[in-house]
Amino acid sequence: MTSYSHRDDPAVPAFDDEGARCVMDAHCALCARGARWIAKADKAGEFRIIPLQSDLGRALMIHYGMDPDDPTSWLYLEDGTPYTSLYALTRVARRLGGIWHVLRVLNTVPRAVQDPLYRAVARNRYRLFGRGDLCAMPDPDVQKRLLQ
Repeated sequence: MTSYSHRDDPAVPAFDDEGARCVMDAHCALCARGARWIAKADKAGEFRIIPLQSDLGRALMIHYGMDPDDPTSWLYLEDGTPYTSLYALTRVARRLGGIWHVLRVLNTVPRAVQDPLYRAVARNRYRLFGRGDLCAMPDPDVQKRLLQ
């Protein structure tokens, strides 16, 4: 899919899409921890977080051929280009820089292993990590990054 293809989709509400955008499950404690990690590590302030349950989050998932009701779904848009699964995580780490480059070691794992591994953790994330409420988090660094 071409970069910024969502701009041509009338079903996707217009939003500030420049830079790094993460569509994350707002009810997942692991995702909430991920949002805190991004907020602390993103010194340039480039990242914005879009709750999966928002109209914008759902529309983006559908546009990029993903099921917004599937617990394994997460989407990272980097300058309008979509990424998913563990590869998306390594792209986030690359953009954050610094010590987070170490996560790029995940790219050495074959894609045929990455995706099933990611799906296994994602399907069990509520059981393993619990539930949270990303949108109600009191962390001001996270709150200022939310796009809904």
